[in-house]
Amino acid sequence: MNWGVELWDQYDNLAAHTHKGIEFLDKYGNFVKERCAIELEYAGKLRRLVKNYQPKRKEEDEYQYTACKAFRQLLQELGDFAGQREVVAENLQSNVVRELHLLAKELREERKQHLNEGAKQMAVLSTAVGALERARRSYERAARESERALDAFQKADADFNLSRAEVEKQKTNMKLRSQACEDAKQEYMDQLRKTNEAQRQHYEQRLPHVFKQLQDLDEKRIKNIKNFMLSSVDVERKVFPIIMQCLDGMEQAAKSINEKEDTQLVIERYKSGFVPPDDFRFEPATGADATDSAATTHTHNHLTAARGTVSGNRIKKRGGLLSIFSSNKKIIEACNSLKNNMSVDGKEDYSDLPPNQRKKKLQGKVQELTKQVGQVQASMEGLMKMKGVYETNPTLGDPMTVEGQLNECCDKVKKLRAQLRKYEELLVEANNQVCAPPLHPTARTNGSAPTQATSIGSNSESLSRSASESSVSTGAGAGAGGGGRAAGGSPESGLGGELAAAHADHTNGDHDDHNHDHDHDHDHDHDHDQDHDQDHESDFDYYYEPDLQPLGYCKALYAFEANGTGSTMRMECGERLLVLETDAGDGWTRVRRHHTREEGFVPTTYIATTLYADAHAH
Repeated sequence: MNWGVELWDQYDNLAAHTHKGIEFLDKYGNFVKERCAIELEYAGKLRRLVKNYQPKRKEEDEYQYTACKAFRQLLQELGDFAGQREVVAENLQSNVVRELHLLAKELREERKQHLNEGAKQMAVLSTAVGALERARRSYERAARESERALDAFQKADADFNLSRAEVEKQKTNMKLRSQACEDAKQEYMDQLRKTNEAQRQHYEQRLPHVFKQLQDLDEKRIKNIKNFMLSSVDVERKVFPIIMQCLDGMEQAAKSINEKEDTQLVIERYKSGFVPPDDFRFEPATGADATDSAATTHTHNHLTAARGTVSGNRIKKRGGLLSIFSSNKKIIEACNSLKNNMSVDGKEDYSDLPPNQRKKKLQGKVQELTKQVGQVQASMEGLMKMKGVYETNPTLGDPMTVEGQLNECCDKVKKLRAQLRKYEELLVEANNQVCAPPLHPTARTNGSAPTQATSIGSNSESLSRSASESSVSTGAGAGAGGGGRAAGGSPESGLGGELAAAHADHTNGDHDDHNHDHDHDHDHDHDHDQDHDQDHESDFDYYYEPDLQPLGYCKALYAFEANGTGSTMRMECGERLLVLETDAGDGWTRVRRHHTREEGFVPTTYIATTLYADAHAH
């Protein structure tokens, strides 16, 4: 396939075709250029979209849920995806658009040169054809004149009236014209040969060469368009693995969403640690007698969930236990006393938060301070190594220059450790104040003797777990009255107005040791508690009647540690005990450990009770 052979007579069409081809190349270049602009605009809008939907500082707490975390991860992957679109645009701009414009400029110059060469060859052929045409016309003119001269001579020779001189003149003219005709004929033949030669060279060599150059130019253009398209695809293909990683990341982010985990996070975030309030008590009308009013007086406090109710029969037998629970005044005063004794303000100790939330905040603060202490200690180690190097080789530096930095680090560590101890103490206190989770509704009663088998792990006369722990932990006085429970927060305590001081002593004592050492030294503590319980057998004999018959049995929902100075009894989570006396409204139940016959009081909210009468009824 050769344009010079097949299209020898299509010079003008080939010139127009190559022109259109270069225009198409420019058109494709503009297409790629605009595509680059669109890619950049797309990437820019994606980045702007990602930026607009990034979580604000005030929304950071909301992004702890799996759906929000997945959305944040999706935004990050989308930002990376936008970056890959920018890479595509940049590579297209550098590898395609720029090269394409350079090629178009080069092809235009080459085409112009080839067309000029073709025009030159066409001019040469036109010149040869023009010379041939002039020689042909000169030959025709000379032939006509020679023919007229011959006719004139023949007429003169046949006319006898003309003189011989006249006849000779016509003969001479005839010979001259015949010679001129022969010369013109020869010139015409020479020019014809030259013109034919030029025409053969023009159509067989010169013009085909020009057409071949134009053909090569057009094929070069087409081939480069092909390469540019392949290069565009290759640019896209190179970023495709990264784009696939972005899409895989989006997919993984979507699969990481866990509705159950989010539900649990909502519970952890908003759970206050309080137990639901007890049932409202019947309040008689204004005309009722004072005894009924006193028996049904109910103090309702949602913040502590600590309420004391008294039944007419139980107040005579165990009235000493209820003095601290008759109103909220003493509890509020004790809490205020505790707050006044704290070394930090409300914002630092998170005392304005519910117990559960306060505990989480304090745990986070402890972790943060622990991390800071570790960082400063690592810096100190590095400074110590540097000081040792300087002491070994004084040319490297003066060891005293490091001394000041070491002192600063030491002071910082001391301050951080002081803060850490402070927050650890607050965390211990918060752990002691966290309320027990509410029991299943079927395990709650209204405080009266049940008529069916009922688990009464948290009844309407019970204290919350935090109130129970607080009242148990603050007992320090002697028992009031023989055989009955002392008037205070626990069966043996005589707190009265000393709740704050007793709570501080207990926080620094038993509960602190329990929170830090119970998990690691459980066996040792168990043996110690057994010895401790044996030491106080006389106390239990004083408080309990050995012939008291069990009313039912109970299962410990939570572990409980006795304060070690009275009639409370230690129990393990899941332990089964015999019930000797049910809760009389003070939040305590009297139980017996059947294999050791050890007896004592435990918080009612810590157990689920089933009475024998109820079991027989079923």
